[in-house]
Amino acid sequence: MHSGSIDLEELPGGLDLYATLESGQSYGWRRADGGCYTDDGPESWESDPPWYVRVVDGDVLRVRQHLDQNPDDDGSDPEDRDSGSTDPDPTKSDHSGGVLEWQGTADLEDELRRLLRLEDDLPAILDSAAGGDDGLLRPAVEYAPGMRLVGDPAFETLIAFICSTQMRVARIHGMVSALADAYGEPVTVDGRTYHAFPEPAALAEATEAELRDLGLGYRAPYVVETAEMVASGELDPTDALGEPYEEARETLTGFVGVGDKVADCVLLFSLGYLEAVPLDTWIQSAIADHFPECDRGSYAETSRAIRERFGEEYAGYVQTYVFHYLRTRA
Repeated sequence: MHSGSIDLEELPGGLDLYATLESGQSYGWRRADGGCYTDDGPESWESDPPWYVRVVDGDVLRVRQHLDQNPDDDGSDPEDRDSGSTDPDPTKSDHSGGVLEWQGTADLEDELRRLLRLEDDLPAILDSAAGGDDGLLRPAVEYAPGMRLVGDPAFETLIAFICSTQMRVARIHGMVSALADAYGEPVTVDGRTYHAFPEPAALAEATEAELRDLGLGYRAPYVVETAEMVASGELDPTDALGEPYEEARETLTGFVGVGDKVADCVLLFSLGYLEAVPLDTWIQSAIADHFPECDRGSYAETSRAIRERFGEEYAGYVQTYVFHYLRTRA
């Protein structure tokens, strides 16, 4: 196994791994303790932070955050050993420091940095977007210091957010995990088997009945038809790359079951369009309660208005902080 660590104090704005991976923007990571999206967070982990795991192009990547010191490496299985680190203040809300420990079946540090957007300058991004205190934006961006956007794989993100319609984050994560277990390629490491997210061709061969049995409900035909489109080459989510933002959103709505909101999620959480603001239930509530002047009666016009209010270039970053703040404090 390859391994390494990243001193989070050297990153602009640090990293809150828990908030980043369990804030409703990413569903392909799993926690080794099975606790993803269960509200079991850093305050309860004490000296043994769990590993987050995913398969990356056939390799297994594990990562966890130690809040105060370098982990001890005693050569034992990384999911079984006690890390030896302690959190000096388990009630502290700022979980952005410490050390990020990773292990992989290949040298995956560069891929890890890309997946977690570790090069983003968080203070510069958030200060420019939410410099004024309007009663919501400043508290929201200060609520989870170190939360970053993700750069997840495009097809995985597309399917995850097709599954997200009218679903809580825990159920979305459960559906994505079920799809991986049923149709993803297995990779066995240290006696444990992990599953990659399915390739488009594998999902295209699934039946609607099979996907309904996995809990996808009415989303099942959308998943199958979208996978067929990608597998056949008719349309790929990466086709939107390089297009102006609103044209890219329109391209993605060519998939079955994908409207403007799901398209915005793919643009923001996978394709690097940091100005995208998915108008989900939480953001619509924020508009109604705090920014009623931004409600223009249509998705396109409301999107333009709220993007301007959230700082244009990095509006999607602010959206993610507002979403996390409102959802977890509700």
